[in-house]
Amino acid sequence: MNPTPHIKTEGTSKFQIGEIKNNVIHYDFEKIKTYLNIKGHLLFGKNFRIYKEDEPLLFKLCCYYIQDHYSCAQMGIDANKGILLTGPVGCGKTSLMKLLTHLAPHKTNYEIIPTRNIVFNFNARGYDVLEKYNQNHNYCFDDLGVEPTGSHYTKECNVLGEILLSRYDLFCHPERSRRVLTHITTNLNALEIEKLYGNRVRSRMRKMFNLISFDENSIDKRI
Repeated sequence: MNPTPHIKTEGTSKFQIGEIKNNVIHYDFEKIKTYLNIKGHLLFGKNFRIYKEDEPLLFKLCCYYIQDHYSCAQMGIDANKGILLTGPVGCGKTSLMKLLTHLAPHKTNYEIIPTRNIVFNFNARGYDVLEKYNQNHNYCFDDLGVEPTGSHYTKECNVLGEILLSRYDLFCHPERSRRVLTHITTNLNALEIEKLYGNRVRSRMRKMFNLISFDENSIDKRI
């Protein structure tokens, strides 16, 4: 285990994003932003930047990722649930979910998978694909709602709907030593989610996720 998770190394540079006091890391949001901007440049190119208007949302996400339970509770965020990150096309949802895995991977980690890829795999290989996501592993399903309809040998399946129902069962399992978490990025609102995946899925999602949303007028940062 990394003995100094509050110090990030990128090449020959080190970034201290907090201080250890009494064996507890006290993070500094301003230093976190500096590090995330640098890491974002490395991951996504020189045009990446954290926008001022997104900082309140970023602060919420950072508190979640470092598992600051007190600050999360103050903002109505349950640190034991997953993140449902919503917002307009191009506002930066996927980039943030990729970027923030580098903030405190000893506390919050997952594999990011585009929903389209999951359905393409199902169409090619069938129901065995669903079993992969019924395991004790954290995932982020990226771009929920853009995936095509699942169809294997002409038999249609609401692939992500079935997976989310299974993930809910994993999340609620009382005998597991830790919760199995699911995270999602999507452009959909609650009604659109219910229309695509049904009321059962929408109802369970309320229990599984913290809803964190970009402003509906957020600009397309890919332009």
